[in-house]
Amino acid sequence: MAQTQTMTEEATKTEADKYLTGAQAIMQCLVEQGVDTIFGYPGGAIMPTYDALYDYQDRIKHILVRHEQGAGHAAQGYARMTNRAGVAMVTSGPGATNMMTPIADAMLDSTPMVCLVGQVKANLLGTDAFQECDIIGMSMPITKWNYQVVDANEIPEVMAKAFHIAESGRPGPVLIDLTRTAQADKMTIPFSYKKEVDIISYRPRLIPKQEHVEAAAKLINAAKKPYIFAGHGILISQAQEELDAFLVKTDIPVATTLLGMSAVSFDHPNYVGWLGMHGNYGANILTDETDLVIAIGMRFDDRVTGDLEKYIKQAKVVHIDVDPAEINKNINADAPVVGDARETLKALLPLVKENKHTEWRAEFKKYDEIEFEKISKKDLFHEGDHIKMGEAVAMLSKKTKGEAVTVTDVGQHQMIVNRYYEYKKWNSLVTSGGAGTMGFALPAAFGAKVGAPDREVVAIIGDGGFQMTLQELGTIAQSGLPVKIIILNNNFLGMVRQWQALFFDKRYSFVELQNPDFITIAKGFGISGHTVSDRGQLSESLDTLLNSDKPYLLEIICEKEENVFPMVPAGASVAAIRLE
Repeated sequence: MAQTQTMTEEATKTEADKYLTGAQAIMQCLVEQGVDTIFGYPGGAIMPTYDALYDYQDRIKHILVRHEQGAGHAAQGYARMTNRAGVAMVTSGPGATNMMTPIADAMLDSTPMVCLVGQVKANLLGTDAFQECDIIGMSMPITKWNYQVVDANEIPEVMAKAFHIAESGRPGPVLIDLTRTAQADKMTIPFSYKKEVDIISYRPRLIPKQEHVEAAAKLINAAKKPYIFAGHGILISQAQEELDAFLVKTDIPVATTLLGMSAVSFDHPNYVGWLGMHGNYGANILTDETDLVIAIGMRFDDRVTGDLEKYIKQAKVVHIDVDPAEINKNINADAPVVGDARETLKALLPLVKENKHTEWRAEFKKYDEIEFEKISKKDLFHEGDHIKMGEAVAMLSKKTKGEAVTVTDVGQHQMIVNRYYEYKKWNSLVTSGGAGTMGFALPAAFGAKVGAPDREVVAIIGDGGFQMTLQELGTIAQSGLPVKIIILNNNFLGMVRQWQALFFDKRYSFVELQNPDFITIAKGFGISGHTVSDRGQLSESLDTLLNSDKPYLLEIICEKEENVFPMVPAGASVAAIRLE
């Protein structure tokens, strides 16, 4: 009788082992989804999933960051390099709230990300339990989709939906709130995962309607001074070949948005610069002379348009975007086209006529000459003692042949990189655009290097933003990945100081920094580095940085009160662009 009872117990145990716990199901979903990397930080409410991860280390690499914000930004950097959703995993309460900034950043910049967040047990929800937070309510406005899981059986379907929604259509962040109950309980049905999902309420249009494409082509063929605004959507849809073919056939000048940088090579004959508050002089001024704007994968952000009441009133507008919510949101479109940028360009190409716009493109060059004399010449060939940010970035560009991935923070240095780094290679800029998040660059550069290990990755950061996430030096050091870091140090919150200088009578209110010894801090983490302040040693210093096969920090002491021009004052017309 005892033997029979033992056999029955063993059979029952074997049967029970067929069913995964929720935590095991999460890991199995990630494996079947093809996820190879998680950026995360463990804690109580996510501990069952971290325990399950212990048995998946041979299939999924986990990178321990030093702060949850670092996990989010690293996942963003990874996503921007791979065009796949970056995965971040953190605990509940403060762990989850620390993820809010990168989630908001990813939402505004259309970056695919899946955030796995721990939560208290299901029976404790709403009781203000230890480290409980209504992360669903908090994240709802800044996520593409979020969902709270209370039943382990839900996990496979929810995970499949999460990746589908994050990566398809207009990409964005998705948050899954995982109660500890759902993680710890065993599923009562066999595990099954299907990557392909059909969500009735979510079916983004990739292929544009033919009549809309034909209407756009008609306007393009009739235009005398057409002008392409290439945005981030070009990069997201990987439409490099289609855009190039379109430019060759139509000969239309093209400018990029901040996030569209590197969608067109700097030396492309049709490239006329970048748009926006600190963009190129001609690229901005001549928006008032074009008779047709062809906006592709961009959303007419206020930093591009300035005063909407005065913006491109003389021009007709073709607006191509995969997100219908962006059409007619800021600028009314004469020919709206909802669809993926790549698919739309494919559809447009046979309908547009071969053309030449030599004289129209030459007008941009006239403004380039003015900009060079008024601004670039002073930045690149000055005779002063101090290093200017522009000359440092231009030298970096030359030494890397315009092929490095530059990861910038937010501020003056960000604008300088876009002015003087001559991008020659597709998808080479990772930056925070819509949110303008200081502290973004260091963890994002690390994530970018994980996603693209064969590319040179250089983080270029201001001294202010660097101090917001410098703890991620520990993550970089532990990984050993050769992320190159440049601090352009002017001992100021430079962009705020510039605004105070230009618009607040030089009333420098709390913008001067007493900085630490950055090199000593880096060495404390195990990262080598040095400081350069002598212009004669700048070239050699950049060589030292680039030749290192390990992480390296180069601090460049820059001119203290340098301003970045051109500049369109906030809310002003692009015609009000200032050269000094």
